[in-house]
Amino acid sequence: MSIDNRKYLKLLSDYDKHCAMIAQATEFDIHEKPEAKLARVRKQEANYGDWFEYNFPNFAKKKCAWFHIWLAKLIINNRRIRCLAEWFRSAAKSVHIDMGIPLYLYLVKNDLRFMLLIGETESKAAALLSGIQSQLQHNKRLRNDYGEKFHHGNWAEGDFTTTDGVRFMSLGFMQNPRGAREQGERPDYIVVDDVDSKRHVNNDRMMREAIDFITEDVWGCFDTDEDATERFIYANNNFHKNSITNRLKEYFVSVKQRQKEERRGVRTRARGNLDKAGSIKYEVSTVCAVKSLVTFEPNWPEKASAEYWREKFENMPYRSFMREYMHVHIEDGAIFKYEDILYCVPHRLKEYDALCLYGDLSYKDKGDYKALVMVGKKDKEFHIILTYLRRKSRADAAIWLYDRYEKHKLDKHNIRYLIEGLFAMDEFISDFDTEGEKRGYYIPVVADKRPKAEKFDRIESLAGHFERHNVYFNESLKTEDQQRLIDQFLAFEKGSQANDDGPDATHGAIAYLNKRTRKQKTSYAFCERVNNHF
Repeated sequence: MSIDNRKYLKLLSDYDKHCAMIAQATEFDIHEKPEAKLARVRKQEANYGDWFEYNFPNFAKKKCAWFHIWLAKLIINNRRIRCLAEWFRSAAKSVHIDMGIPLYLYLVKNDLRFMLLIGETESKAAALLSGIQSQLQHNKRLRNDYGEKFHHGNWAEGDFTTTDGVRFMSLGFMQNPRGAREQGERPDYIVVDDVDSKRHVNNDRMMREAIDFITEDVWGCFDTDEDATERFIYANNNFHKNSITNRLKEYFVSVKQRQKEERRGVRTRARGNLDKAGSIKYEVSTVCAVKSLVTFEPNWPEKASAEYWREKFENMPYRSFMREYMHVHIEDGAIFKYEDILYCVPHRLKEYDALCLYGDLSYKDKGDYKALVMVGKKDKEFHIILTYLRRKSRADAAIWLYDRYEKHKLDKHNIRYLIEGLFAMDEFISDFDTEGEKRGYYIPVVADKRPKAEKFDRIESLAGHFERHNVYFNESLKTEDQQRLIDQFLAFEKGSQANDDGPDATHGAIAYLNKRTRKQKTSYAFCERVNNHF
């Protein structure tokens, strides 16, 4: 048996199991009286969230999020809409956009005649479409409230029809949708779901062709009638600035801005004609996993707590979390390259020409990363020996420093301890002195008050040291803090929203070491003054 046949049989087997679970989970009260049933159905239909949670218990294990209900209302109340849903991973995009909302439009509003679903591949699209067929065939609650709806066709072939002539069809991305346009009924609800691929984001031609496919081939499937229903929803998390998602978002934003300017500028009959014609509404729905990386307050608190997201954030690479859950574009190695991230076993501290521990501490207690980086210079090389990079309080940073001071016997070495900043330094240094009072001694931490260049420029100036392979990370002490520092270097680029406290602290240390060793190695020749007599 071929691999394709085995995959197909497994897909069918999984589908059968899924259908059995649906039937088991959707039992209903067979003794419910007609008037009670009618009242229940009307009450549930008045609220998409209530309707979804009752009819799809397999998926509604947690209450619907605010953004599920918001998007449903937006789509239901606008018959001509282009909507881009950039929701974080695990936000139930497919469940609601591919199944819940279209079934609500079909069964409750009688406002769907032909749904076209486009997935990354033909098989993935068919699997997504199977969600609707399995519900129509095996969901006892839907059948009890709305009757038998499935008629003929097969999701595995990407095409099936209901008893009242509503068609559901699926295609793979970039697959010719002409078949959907040649029928008597044209699509009135089109979904493009999860088609972005990390493999292709750096191929500009493929990305441009993907956008053209959506705006020309896919949108061309809609009827050109002035009163035609045109609901288009694109769903994906926004993980890269060159992705289909981000490019399409930029287009949507530009159209929204143009429409806003047109409405603002037109105060005569022309505006009334525009409204009457029913201009297409463009909308971008952006939902991150958490509202803030300080509190980690979740956008879907019914599903996961702040502590869950905090733990997830702390146990995966920074750049991965920001891409997948926060829609922050972090392009690996835009300035600092992977191939220039090198490791070595550090020298003994007494062998370095100079040592500096530099701190970049935010003014908020837990608002940003607190960074402490100890760097040693030996000839032309800079070794990053110790790293503290955490979203903690300054008091926690002070404890870490005193602990390392004692563990590594730093008092035996000539190390300069500096903290960046011109303001509130007394407060910052007092945090370290407070810890020192508890231990009976003080680490001589002082403020670095020298004037500095713009932050981006000074961090970027380190790129030459990395490119020449003069910067090394500690091979024998690969901590989470050090990895976080590496992630911040790789994420660093102009306009990025990624944190850069670690690289800034590293720059402070290296700048001091260069100044210190330059003075040390400057030699002067002295000779006896000779008076010449002529």
